[in-house]
Amino acid sequence: MRLRLATLSDLDLIRRWDEEPHLEGAGGDPDWNKWDWENQLGRTVAWREFLIAEVEGRPIGFLQIVDPKEEESHYWGECAPNLRAIDIWIGEAEMIGKGHGREMMTLAIERCFADPAVTAILIDPMADNIRAHRFYEAMGFHFVERRMFGPDDCLIYRLTRAEWRMETENAQSSHR
Repeated sequence: MRLRLATLSDLDLIRRWDEEPHLEGAGGDPDWNKWDWENQLGRTVAWREFLIAEVEGRPIGFLQIVDPKEEESHYWGECAPNLRAIDIWIGEAEMIGKGHGREMMTLAIERCFADPAVTAILIDPMADNIRAHRFYEAMGFHFVERRMFGPDDCLIYRLTRAEWRMETENAQSSHR
């Protein structure tokens, strides 16, 4: 798997993924949480990356990594510096359950912590998305709080650099 920057040439693909039944409700209230793909994909800002995950050259999913302190909509509210927040989804339904989400998330986490200033990563799955909660907990994230983002009822999870290091070391020692 590789992650590459999403571009305007991915617009039709991302729009199609937005309409996939398995992603319905994953992004919360569609009227409140609209993505302005046409304008955002062509826009480079220091606080955000849009990434496409590819397996053998085939796009299968999307990642967004933001600096929640600097992000212009202030979606996360007041945040400490040196954090990152990740949104992730697998757009191709037949690619779910094959370990790609774990691989995407691992690559995203490594990308975030490649910056030595980054101390922790935040995620905000919908409160009723039990499968996502289990996934993030298995990745080493811990529950912080329940929070409303507009009309969206979410759970906030956090992964510190130290927790990730410990998670990585445990995974490596279990493979020996």
